[in-house]
Amino acid sequence: MARARIRSGIDSVLPSLRAFRIPEGSEAGTPAEILAGDALGSDGRSDVRLMVARRSSLGVTHRAFGDLGDALEPGDVLVVNTSAVIPAALDGHGPHGEVVRLHLSTEQPGGFWVAEPRLPAGPGTERYRGRPPSHLVLVDGGRAELLAPYPAGTGSERLWLVRLDLPTAPLDYLAAHGQTIRYAHADAAWPVEAYQSVFSRVPGSAEMPSAARPFTDALVTDLVTRGVVIAPLTLHTGVSSQEAGEPPYAERYTVPPATAALVNGAHRDGRRVIAVGTTVVRALETTADDAGRSHPGGGWTELVVTPERGVRVVDGLLTGWHEPESSHLAMLEAIGGRELVDRSYSAAVGSGYRWHEFGDSHLILP
Repeated sequence: MARARIRSGIDSVLPSLRAFRIPEGSEAGTPAEILAGDALGSDGRSDVRLMVARRSSLGVTHRAFGDLGDALEPGDVLVVNTSAVIPAALDGHGPHGEVVRLHLSTEQPGGFWVAEPRLPAGPGTERYRGRPPSHLVLVDGGRAELLAPYPAGTGSERLWLVRLDLPTAPLDYLAAHGQTIRYAHADAAWPVEAYQSVFSRVPGSAEMPSAARPFTDALVTDLVTRGVVIAPLTLHTGVSSQEAGEPPYAERYTVPPATAALVNGAHRDGRRVIAVGTTVVRALETTADDAGRSHPGGGWTELVVTPERGVRVVDGLLTGWHEPESSHLAMLEAIGGRELVDRSYSAAVGSGYRWHEFGDSHLILP
């Protein structure tokens, strides 16, 4: 019932936003630094566009991401996600030799995983239609058993609770045999390094918390010298291939005491807290109380931020561009308001902004 109410809340805020369509050719499939002729992980990462949208004026301006500091103020607290991407895609074979690509999403207590079985198709994968094989043979003696659809009782068979039997520890096995999760918009099978940010420290995300991807060491240095404060937390993301309007599932997070203190200090002094990514919003808002104070904490969060729920400690958001059916649009509206988000997306479509993890950025400010 709770997930049904959340889904209804998400659906109610999306009709106007669903009117937009990602223009043909606007899906970014190659990292910006490669397009610039640089190596992966170089300063060329910041060579993407940045739209700055302000709720107070309902205005949008267009900048380069490298000019992010010009849109911020001394004392602003940027909260970033330190989760690092793991190569979470494994190819397995069913009893009749069929190939199933298993996208590991979230590790569960007791050594189980939530995973999405998919079919290799062209450069990426496609949704597995019908019931997948219950047993898969993996490389190097590994095995996977698909136990039951996850979560139970929803009628969906997109995600499954999986038991892995591996010859080594899961992260070691994935490092040796896994691939990065790849969808059709990606122009190549980019290595896992392409999906890490300068803040990535703690392995655990199935897909990239991509809002921080355009940051470089040089940009971080510039922001710090301007008086911008950078505070870390960790939230490990699952797979992003939800069905239309489907709420995100439970994810693991940690909000450190120092970060909660920096958030509370900023608000006490009249300064702003800006989340770098929807994952950061989810973690911060999970530990926030009704009075608008941040608290340290960790565990699993099922929080879905909608306009009805609102935000309590996040003042602004730096994010990418989300698809028309994405549940993240409800979060954007909770922070920026429907009119501003509508204007931003209209401007992004009209001005040729690029989508997905290698694409352009969107900064929503009060």
